[in-house]
This record gives sequence, C-alpha cells and structure tokens, in this order.
Amino acid sequence: MQDEIMNAGPHNLILEDRNKLKMTGVTDVDSFDETSVTAYTSAGELTVGGTKLHINKLNIENGELTVEGNIVSLVYVDREMKSTGFFGRMFR
Repeated sequence: MQDEIMNAGPHNLILEDRNKLKMTGVTDVDSFDETSVTAYTSAGELTVGGTKLHINKLNIENGELTVEGNIVSLVYVDREMKSTGFFGRMFR
C-alpha cells in the first residue's frame, strides 16, 4: 500500500456547490454508501460524509474520483492517529 501512495501523484480536492467533489491522488476506495465514501489518498485516508452520495467516476490508474450528492463533511485520518487510538494503545 505504501508504494501505491507514493505513485498516486498529487492530491487535490475541488468541491463545487457542496454537491460535486472531484479528487486526485486516490489510491483506493475502502467503502461507500449513501452517507459516506472512504478513500485512501496520497495525503491519508479521507472520509466524505453527506446524504444521497454516489460515485460518478473512479479511475484508480489515474487516481481520480468524483462523488456527487449533498456533501456535509471531509475528514482526513492520519495514518499515525489510527494506530494510537484506544485499541492501538491497548494491544501494543
């Protein structure tokens, strides 16, 4: 996965009117439904929250992802933060 992140290219976001999000630097999509899309990017894991979300375009080779719907949040999770959560500290 680390090699994929290195080859993903630059990570950019373009949000148009809170209902169309274009991303670059995407290496994989972990999960998606009508309320959230979780993608791995060259800048870390990104969760898009909202309602009536759907993926219009996904091209992993080019690192492009387009999500449409009512977008209410964009949340990044740093790789370091994930391993230092409660369970991460408990199972060291």
